[in-house]
Amino acid sequence: MYRFLLTPRWWGINVFAVLAIPFCIFMGSWQLSRFDDRVASHHQQEDRSADAKAAAPRPLQSLLPVDQVTSGRQASARGRYDTEHQLLVPDRTLQGKHGDQQGFYVLTLLRTDDGKALPVVRGWLPGDANAKADAAKVPAPPAGEVTVTGALQASENEGTSGVQAGGGLPKGQLGMISAASLVNLVPYGVYDAWITLADPPAPLHAVPPAAAEGSGLDMKAFQNLGYTGEWFVFAGFVVFMWFRLVRREAEAARDAALGILPEEADGATHGATNGASTGAANAGTEATANAGTEATANAAPDAATDAPSEAVTDAPSDAAASGTVAGAQESTDGDGGEGGGGGVPAGDEVPAGK
Repeated sequence: MYRFLLTPRWWGINVFAVLAIPFCIFMGSWQLSRFDDRVASHHQQEDRSADAKAAAPRPLQSLLPVDQVTSGRQASARGRYDTEHQLLVPDRTLQGKHGDQQGFYVLTLLRTDDGKALPVVRGWLPGDANAKADAAKVPAPPAGEVTVTGALQASENEGTSGVQAGGGLPKGQLGMISAASLVNLVPYGVYDAWITLADPPAPLHAVPPAAAEGSGLDMKAFQNLGYTGEWFVFAGFVVFMWFRLVRREAEAARDAALGILPEEADGATHGATNGASTGAANAGTEATANAGTEATANAAPDAATDAPSEAVTDAPSDAAASGTVAGAQESTDGDGGEGGGGGVPAGDEVPAGK
């Protein structure tokens, strides 16, 4: 019954199923491992952040370049603030006691001893960076040479939350904290990193360090989990369709062995039989109706034509027959009278007046 599995067509179906099922399982497992890696990286980042807060700060140069290991670590740098290039980073959200609040970062460049500048986010203020009243609340940076300490962060990109990569901001504002954005605003080199102060001066609020890219439970992590389910569903679908096709083919082979016509052939046979029967019935009905109509139509003229002639022809005959019968009856009656004495002989005249 299952010899059809060795036909060329089924060889192609079998090879496809054999290759597709392991491939789908492999891709689903790979996506699941990516999700597990992101979850583990998130937990590690949380542990590193907790350790970094308690760990002693390290020189900036020893932590560069920023990666998942060094992101969030306490870094220290020494230099002078460039008060002429203090910038506001608008539309930044900070989670507070009463929920998320909208405000802006205050960023100042620290010129280090090696000549390059380190972007320092000194803190966050609620309000609108475009409002002069809110911008006037920003405290001036300390003068002279200072040593700053804060959590090291990697440069932002277009996928970072709150970034305005489109430009078009007023002078004195910055949409994305990165060396690529600052290099056109200052006449000196900028580190491809920035730090956020843990103890900013009042009224500024500290900006908590963000998780390193690819280490948090962001949308990408949940996309990996969704892709995992999709690949496993694909594998199950291939198995289901293979068994379904095999079952249909086996049923067709069994019906053919028993001489059972497929449903399409049965339908065509019944349709032809019903059509022939209906045609024959219609033909008989039409013939009967035509015959009856023709007989009726022919009978009416014949009856109208034959009736007068029969009436004219049969009238004298009927009259003669009636006279003959009457004469015979009269003769019979005369003979009886003669025999009884009361009759008049034939040929004798009866005298008038007797």
